[in-house]
Amino acid sequence: MQVQCAVPGCPGGQSDPQPLFRFPCDPERSKKWVEKCQRQDLSDKSAEQLFECYRLCGKHFEASLVESDAQGTVLKDGAIPTIFEGQSKPQNGQGKRSNAMTKDDETDSKGRKKLKKSQAETAKKDVQTPPEEEEHKEYLKSLFKVLVLLGEQSIPPTGPGDNKQDGLGSSNFQALLEYSMNCGDEVLKKRYDANTESCSSAQLSPLVEVCEKYIRSKLVEEVQQNGFFSLLTDDLVKISGEWFLPVFLRFVDQSNCQQERFVGFLSFKGHGEALAEKLLSEMTDNWGLDMEQCRGQAHSCSGTHLGKLKAFSAKLLERYPMAMLTPRSTRTLNLVLANGMALSGVQLVLSTLKKIESFFSESTLLQLELEHAISIFYPDKEERAKELKEICGTSWTRRHDAFEVALEILEALLLCVDSVHDNEDMRWNDQVTHNALEISKALADFEFVMALVVLKNTLTLTQAFGRNLQGKASDVHFAAASLKAVLHSLKEVSDNIDVYHEFWNDEAANLATAMEIPIKVPRSYLRKHQSESGAVRSESYYKEHLSVPIVEHVIREIDTLFCEDHLKAMRCLSLVPAVIEQHKSTEPEEESLQVFKNSIPNAGTLSAEMHCWWVKWSKRGKGETFPTNLQETLQLADVKFFPNMLAVLRLIAIIPTLTLEDSCDVAYKRFQCTWRTRLTNSNQKVSLF
Repeated sequence: MQVQCAVPGCPGGQSDPQPLFRFPCDPERSKKWVEKCQRQDLSDKSAEQLFECYRLCGKHFEASLVESDAQGTVLKDGAIPTIFEGQSKPQNGQGKRSNAMTKDDETDSKGRKKLKKSQAETAKKDVQTPPEEEEHKEYLKSLFKVLVLLGEQSIPPTGPGDNKQDGLGSSNFQALLEYSMNCGDEVLKKRYDANTESCSSAQLSPLVEVCEKYIRSKLVEEVQQNGFFSLLTDDLVKISGEWFLPVFLRFVDQSNCQQERFVGFLSFKGHGEALAEKLLSEMTDNWGLDMEQCRGQAHSCSGTHLGKLKAFSAKLLERYPMAMLTPRSTRTLNLVLANGMALSGVQLVLSTLKKIESFFSESTLLQLELEHAISIFYPDKEERAKELKEICGTSWTRRHDAFEVALEILEALLLCVDSVHDNEDMRWNDQVTHNALEISKALADFEFVMALVVLKNTLTLTQAFGRNLQGKASDVHFAAASLKAVLHSLKEVSDNIDVYHEFWNDEAANLATAMEIPIKVPRSYLRKHQSESGAVRSESYYKEHLSVPIVEHVIREIDTLFCEDHLKAMRCLSLVPAVIEQHKSTEPEEESLQVFKNSIPNAGTLSAEMHCWWVKWSKRGKGETFPTNLQETLQLADVKFFPNMLAVLRLIAIIPTLTLEDSCDVAYKRFQCTWRTRLTNSNQKVSLF
C-alpha cells in the first residue's frame, strides 16, 4: 500500500503534508482517476486493488470538492481530480472552475492558478493522521477482514473449546490471523512481532459488535429505501442465561426480488407493557426502523413466553395499525394454532413431540428401533407400515398432520422408548435411557393421550386450509375463499361440543385401555382442589379443560390471524398470471385491491389498469407459459408498465403468510443451521454477517 500520492513526481503525503484520498470503489470513477493522473501502469488494476493500495493527494482536487468534518478531511461524493502540474484548467468533461477569479487568486511558478488558502484549508494541515494512528487503523482493518471472511463462511470466530480464561489461542479467528501472517500480511506480522500475546476475547467482542452494527445499519437502510416491510420473530433463544428474541425483516428489493433477512436479537428481559415498549424503542431508536412502513407481523412462540410476545404484538398493532398480524410461512398452521394455547395438556403434547424429534435424531439405531416397533403393530398392513416408517424418517413432528401421525404410532412409540429404557442388551448409554424414560412417562399419561386426541380431531378441520397456505399462488387464493367453510365447520363442532367430546373421550379411553394407561384426572389438578367435595369425573374435567377451550381457541385465533384485510390481500393473488389463466371468465375483484389504495402510486387509475392487466393475461393462447408464482410475476419485464399492479404485487410479496421461494429463504435456513451449531459449541450470539 502506498502512503504517498500516486501522481508521478508529486510529493503529496511525503515532503508535502497534503491529505491523501483513496481511489473510489466505483469502477467508472476509478478509471477516470487513473486517466487523469496519467498512470497507464495502473489501468489493468481493479477498482478494489486501487482502493486498497493507491491514493491521490488533496491538491489535485478543486478546493470546493474538499471539506472537513468530524472525521477529518474528506472528498465530496463524485469528486474527480482535475488539477495537475502544467495544467491551467480542468480536463474536458470534468468540473470547470469559475472564470471569475478574485484579486486574491495567485499563480504559481509553473503557471497553475490556485486559490488563496482559507483558514479552513490551513487548518487541514493540523489534522493529519499521525503514523501510529495510521498503523493502528491498518491493523484494525486486517482484523476486520479476517472477521468478515469468517462471517461470510458461517464460521464462528471462537472455537468449540474456547472460554474467557483461555483467551482465543485455539480459536478460528486466531488461526486465520496466523494464516494471514504466514501469507505475508506485514501489518499483522509487525504487530505480533512487537506483542506476542494473541487477540483476546475482550478484544474480539468490540470487533464483532462494530461489524454487527454496521451490517444492521446497511440492512435497515436497504429496507427503508425499498419501502414497505414485514416484521417476523422466531422462537426465543437463551444466551448466557438471558432470553433473546431473533428478529427478521421481509421486503422486496430494487430488483423486485423477495428478501427475508436476519436483523438481530432483542433482549427479552422484562414484563408486560414495559417490555413491549422497550422492544419497540430498540427497533425504532437504536436500529432506525421506520415502523410506519411495517405492513405485517408474524411471531413464533409457545410456553411461558407466549403471553409476553402476545402483549408485544398487541402493542405493535395498536401503535401501527397497518402491521396486520398473520401466521408465519415457516410454521404449519396447525402447529401455530397449538403453540398459541396455554393449556397444560396441549403444552405437554408439544414439549413431548420436541423431545421425540430430538431423541430419534441422535442415532440411526434409535430410528431403526422405532421402525421395528411399528412393524410389530402393523403385521397385516405392510404398505401402511412402510409409509409410517418413511414419515418417521423425516421431521414429522412439524408436519400439518403431526398430531394424526403421533396418534397412529403412539403404541409403537411407547414400546420403543420402554425397550430403550429397559436396555436389556446394554446398547444405550445412561443419557439415552434417561431421555427414553422421560418420553415414556409423558406418553403413558392420560392427559397427554386425551389432549392428543382432541388436537387431532379439531385440527383435522384446518389441515387442508393450512396446506393450501403453503402451496402455490392458486392454492393460497383458494384458501382465502375456503376459510368461511372452515370456520363454519369449527363453529358446528363448538355448538355441539357435548356430542363431539363424548366421541373424543371414548377414542382416548379405548386407546389408553389398549396401552394399559390409567384413566384419571391430572394429579396437579386434584392437589389444587382437595377441598372440593365429591370425586371429579375425568370426562367432565377434560371437556371443561381441553375440548371446549381448544375449539374456542382455534376459532378465535383464526379470526385474529385472518382478518378481512389479510384475506383481501390473499385474494389479490388473482393477479398472478397462472391464477388468471385458471379463472379466465372471472376478473380479479377490485374491492380486494382497495386494501392497498393508500400505498399505490395512483389509486384513481387502479380499476382501468387492473382491467388491462387481466385482458393481457386472460387472452393468451393455449400452450403459452404463464408465471406460476409471485416471484416470477414480479420479474416480468413489462410489469413496470403497470405501476399500480407492481405496487400491489410488491405489497403482497411481504405478507409473512406466503411461502418464499428457496432462493429467497436462505437467511432463515442459514440462521437455523448456524444457531444449532453455535448453540452446541459456544454461548455466543449469532452475528449478522
